[in-house]
Amino acid sequence: QVQLVESGGGLVEAGGSLRLSCVVSGRTFSGRNMGWFRQAPGKEREFVAAINFLRTSTYYADSVKGRFTISRDNAKNTAYLQMNSLRPEDTAVYYCATHNRGAFASRESYDNWGQGTQVTVSS
Repeated sequence: QVQLVESGGGLVEAGGSLRLSCVVSGRTFSGRNMGWFRQAPGKEREFVAAINFLRTSTYYADSVKGRFTISRDNAKNTAYLQMNSLRPEDTAVYYCATHNRGAFASRESYDNWGQGTQVTVSS
């Protein structure tokens, strides 16, 4: 059984930064691609970023490109999301997930999810 635990969320002013972490336990982490999604109140869960298990490729939603950076440390079974230049519209619950197969930007491509961490950006 795979378990994912996110941390690092909080309240930050617009223009600030946060770094989210996602620790994966239960099975091999290094062989799995990873993704981050977010869900704002009243909205569907949307893709934010993804990284392959070799760390050779990363993918971003247009809305976060140039501001967010996804990374991973396979020795620590941890994925990260560095978020800079945060905006009020980035306010959401952020989830990490293990990629199974299919398009990185599709929720249906992921098979294990964390419980989420709240990010709130004040204007």
